Amino acid sequence: MTTDFSWRSLAAMMLLGFAVTLIATPAVLAQEEAEAAETAEADAPAEEEAATEDVDLGVGYALDNAFLFIAAVLVFLMQAGFAMVEAGFNSSKNAVNILFKNSMDICVGVLLFFIVGFGLMYPGLYGVEGIETKFAAFGGFGLDDYVIEPDRTFSPEVDWLFQAVFAATAATIVSGAVAGRMKVSGYLIYSAILTGLIYPISGMWKWGGGWLAEMGFQDFAGSAVVHGVGGFAGLAGAMLLGPRIGRYVDGKSVPIPGHNITLAGLGVFILWFGWYGFNPGSMLAFQATGDMDGTLHCAVTTTLAAGAGGLTATLLSWVMFGKPDLSMGLNGILGGLVGITACCDCMSDWQAMLVGAVAGVLVIGGIILLDKLKIDDPVGAWPVHGLCGVWGCMAIGILPNGYLEDGTTSFMTQLIGTVSICGWSFVTMLVLFGALKAAGLLRVSAEDEQKGLDISEHGMQAYSTH
Repeated sequence: MTTDFSWRSLAAMMLLGFAVTLIATPAVLAQEEAEAAETAEADAPAEEEAATEDVDLGVGYALDNAFLFIAAVLVFLMQAGFAMVEAGFNSSKNAVNILFKNSMDICVGVLLFFIVGFGLMYPGLYGVEGIETKFAAFGGFGLDDYVIEPDRTFSPEVDWLFQAVFAATAATIVSGAVAGRMKVSGYLIYSAILTGLIYPISGMWKWGGGWLAEMGFQDFAGSAVVHGVGGFAGLAGAMLLGPRIGRYVDGKSVPIPGHNITLAGLGVFILWFGWYGFNPGSMLAFQATGDMDGTLHCAVTTTLAAGAGGLTATLLSWVMFGKPDLSMGLNGILGGLVGITACCDCMSDWQAMLVGAVAGVLVIGGIILLDKLKIDDPVGAWPVHGLCGVWGCMAIGILPNGYLEDGTTSFMTQLIGTVSICGWSFVTMLVLFGALKAAGLLRVSAEDEQKGLDISEHGMQAYSTH
């Protein structure tokens, strides 16, 4: 009996436990589902916020990269403008040579700036990390060791592209100042050294976190960093080359007219168009409201300065020479563009017109000064880019603006920075052109010059005689 009772009791208990399990399981599952639902509801806002942030970052990254890429393409187009201006203002027998030099400036420039220039100009985290000295440093070859600021939302590739076309711009400015008499071999050596070494070092002083950046020197898009470097390099080249044959006879100035003012006019319009990538593009971002407003403000001041420079130079030439000189007006436009490049972000609309007007006066004054000194600059590269580049940076230290008023910079800071950058370019290029002259690589022979560089240096002509 005891055994039967034990087996029956055990069976009954097992059945009871099974029944309880069947009854309790749905309730437990329901409770777990309820708790899971509550947890999901609690986590939903955080997940949604994270997803929104990812979308915002993606859109901002795409927008800034597209903006900077378009700006780089516009600046690249300026090479065509420089080629047309230089060709138009020079003899037809040198047109091929001019196009060759401008083509090689971009080819040599992008390669040298990629290999060594970019590492020299941006050796660390824009001056925050990795720089051992504030005067010169090297961050590595190509883009391998590139470090970008945490708050920047663009890729290393587009940043390099934008900076590379700036380097090529600085180099091609010189082409006009040495037109008609410089050997191709010497020019290629010059172009490589400027884009790979000279321009990046002085550029690092301001844009790469160097000593001028620490001092508070302001040059928004490169009146001195780009145009001053090119303009004063051109002055050094023109001085050591000497004037073209027939430019000064018995101590008197004999103008050598360009062969196609139409080309020059077209070139100026291309350059003006490209400047909307040069100046507004230097905002480097377009996703925030402040970025958009700043970009459009730069576009407005750039436009006004160009207009004021062109009109002022035209009217002044009319008064001085009896007729409105188109070549002076065209260079006045370029002078206004160069002048506003340093300060397009901080000048008011009215101040931009003043900057452009003063630049227009400086262009004519600079051309007359070079003529008095018998320095032959066929396109006015130094007055337009050198002299107006200096003015653009100094305007920040003279005219009321945010940088001056809040103590970010001062007149002396702007003077030190401008003289340092332009002086660096002028002195180093005097040494380089002097070395090329000593090596017999600077100037072509008198016979080759009179024949024309198209034939003597390239064996071809730009215009068929058939």
